[in-house]
Amino acid sequence: MPADMSRFGLGSPGFIMQPGASCAWERDAPFAQLAAIVATADRLGFHHAICSEHIGVPADQAVRRGARYYDPLATFGYLAAVTRQIKFATSVLVLGYHHPLEIAKRYGTLDVVSGGRVILGLGVGTLKEEFDLLGVGGVEFEERGPRGDDALRALRASLGRREPAYHGPYYDFGGLILDPCATRTDVPLWIGGRSPRSLRRAVELGDGWNPFGLTLEQTAQMIERARATSAWENRTKPLEIVLSSGGDLDPIGAPDAAIEKVRALFEIGATKVSVRPQATSAAHFSEQLEAFAALAL
Repeated sequence: MPADMSRFGLGSPGFIMQPGASCAWERDAPFAQLAAIVATADRLGFHHAICSEHIGVPADQAVRRGARYYDPLATFGYLAAVTRQIKFATSVLVLGYHHPLEIAKRYGTLDVVSGGRVILGLGVGTLKEEFDLLGVGGVEFEERGPRGDDALRALRASLGRREPAYHGPYYDFGGLILDPCATRTDVPLWIGGRSPRSLRRAVELGDGWNPFGLTLEQTAQMIERARATSAWENRTKPLEIVLSSGGDLDPIGAPDAAIEKVRALFEIGATKVSVRPQATSAAHFSEQLEAFAALAL
């Protein structure tokens, strides 16, 4: 039977250009074509679409990380008007670049605009040059781990609350009004990263883990170790494990290989898989999504 598309997200093309991963057609694709791809995923029942964040990539890092990153807030604000049900996942916002109240207000407003479809993918960041560029380097970069943990707690105390209050070691606020605020107090927090600490952070403070840059074997080992911890056992609800298929799926030309790769991700613990099939154009990308949705997964 066809795939249950609620288990799949869209690794959105064109919103980020990464060397070795993005295709030539994405560079000059009009935004309307990229939005049409997301609208196709929405119609097919995909769970979420992804947009990453970098505010200013240092030129000497662009060769490795890419230079194009659409702003998630503006991108998702537009997409909210041309879709009905697909959720919008930041992957990721770097916590050190924003005050928690800034995230709560801006993405809380997006949650209202979109009808409760925001997922906050969050991470502590690794690009020191960008921290320095934004004036949040030095001690703040060195302490980004514990500072990020405090930001997550502050966010959880703020999302969906018109009069938030929080008192922690790095963030301390109260006596203010956020209006509008998110439609829910339980906006999902998916923690990004590729280290064991990122997974521990997700288990302890988040609702999901959305890693990048790991092999299948590395990911499986980290999940297995996390499942053996008391923090995992003490969770009150299951942790979402959101893994990426990579960019080599070809549902039209090689459907069996696509099925095998995706099933392998679920076998090691994925609860959702973000897919980004091979494509030669925006129209071909949508055709690949149609073919993927028809696979027996």
